[in-house]
Amino acid sequence: MAVDAASSFSFCRPAVEYRALPEDFKHQLSRRTGGNLTWHDGRGQKTAGGRTVKLLQQPGTEALQIMRKSATSLSKSEPPLLRTGTRTIYTAGRPPWYDEHGAQSKEAFVIGLCGGSASGKTTVANKIIEALDVPWVVLLSMDSFYKVLSPDEQALAASNDYNFDHPGAFDFELLVATLRKLKQGKSVKIPVYDFTTHGRQKDWKNVYGASVIIFEGIMSFADKELLQLLDMKIFVDTDSDIRLVRRLRRDITERGRDIEGVIKQYNKFVKPAFEQYIEPTMRLADIVVPRGGGNMVAIDLIVQHVHSQLEERELSVRALLASAQQTQPLPQTLSVLESTPQVKGLHTIIRNKETSRDEFIFYSKRLMRLLIEHALTFLPSQTCVVQTPQGHEYEGRSYNGKGITGVSVLRAGETMEPALRAVCKDVRIGKILIQTNMDSGEPELHYLRLPKDISEDHVILMDSTVSTGAAAMMAVRVLLDHEVQEDKIVLVSLLMAELGVHSVAYAFPEVKIITTAVDKSLDDLLHVIPGIGDFGDRYFGTDGWSDEDQEQPSH
Repeated sequence: MAVDAASSFSFCRPAVEYRALPEDFKHQLSRRTGGNLTWHDGRGQKTAGGRTVKLLQQPGTEALQIMRKSATSLSKSEPPLLRTGTRTIYTAGRPPWYDEHGAQSKEAFVIGLCGGSASGKTTVANKIIEALDVPWVVLLSMDSFYKVLSPDEQALAASNDYNFDHPGAFDFELLVATLRKLKQGKSVKIPVYDFTTHGRQKDWKNVYGASVIIFEGIMSFADKELLQLLDMKIFVDTDSDIRLVRRLRRDITERGRDIEGVIKQYNKFVKPAFEQYIEPTMRLADIVVPRGGGNMVAIDLIVQHVHSQLEERELSVRALLASAQQTQPLPQTLSVLESTPQVKGLHTIIRNKETSRDEFIFYSKRLMRLLIEHALTFLPSQTCVVQTPQGHEYEGRSYNGKGITGVSVLRAGETMEPALRAVCKDVRIGKILIQTNMDSGEPELHYLRLPKDISEDHVILMDSTVSTGAAAMMAVRVLLDHEVQEDKIVLVSLLMAELGVHSVAYAFPEVKIITTAVDKSLDDLLHVIPGIGDFGDRYFGTDGWSDEDQEQPSH
């Protein structure tokens, strides 16, 4: 994948950090007997019983994406993750957060945690995360949103004479805008505050894909707009002596302060601010948690309520798509590669169940190359005049855009990347893993890796086959959430069902849809008919197509 040095990424919370390099993502996924999925890394394999594996490393969503511990006192079942050497693998994905029209219909559930400095807010947040046992939980700290200090304020901060515990110390405008976007399912950038230099670091962290957001800070309840974004408000009530001891330990060991400065700041700013601004907001809380993270009864009640709220917000997008009656003609945004004798011949070979794997790969690659070349004709171009070696002018065409990014829907969509690289020099590549949940039948987002500033590019979205269009819709929604313009997205697929074409075109009328063939119908298992079989299995040589052991593709 063509990305810059920032592709070495991390996931962290205050005391946890995990790093991985781009080469760690070479993998294949395959369905095994009994509905299990196996992850291959070239050295071994790990099976996740009945669920799809997900690589935890999620480039572009670096900070604050929580890695949950393997077991907690409140979690009765094994958490949906595997650990293998240097990797952590999630076996649960993010279900649809949009309706069959492709529109945002399910906001993230936001929990606001307030309390005095060193009251144990982060500990309570981590306990809730561990007990929730759901994927895609984001911990957002108010500490990230301190204002940028002027030189005079920097000098005051260095001498412990600047009040960081006053509402005016926080950038509420940026905080509210960021939390609102994150709640709406959008990709956001979070500032990184350096407590040693009292300033923001140059590189901000990208966060995306929250089902639950836990927002914690001393002034979490201090702003009216902020309060309106909170679905549940929790106040952590801890004895002042305990908070002072914790603050001394934290500021001395983690933030490089001396004991005199910490005590001076506590008496001058922290204690008065708690009494004036923080403690009065306790009355706004839905739940008050005495004793902080040690109060497991309170945490259990909180978790039960969050689970009930999440269950009420569940959607069934795939079922709605599959039951839709598509009676309209195929949309104008669809372009089917001309069915020349060559194209027809290639389809004959790859659709034939007797075709060997080597021939399937060879002729699929030929068809992919033709498809990608055809798709590129839909990118914007402009008149361009050049000088030939003979000294004459030639009026031609050149690409009229900032850049081109290819995004493959794993695993089968990844097979189309070589064809795109062969015709687009220096193209950037992103990846999205979407798999079907075996219990609900819904597509789930498990992993994504997108290049920086993808919002400015035209995006070639690649998937081998599209049946109901559920996975394609999820992939398009992810791109839109990262501010890619809808009319700059080109969906390319070797084979599509009419239902999938209509589903994508109805939800996203400006997305261009390019394919080599459109088949009329689906069977009861939502496989394209007459179809091509399971493209990933036939290409990668994994499990064959049988009644006893069906791979459930991401439709």
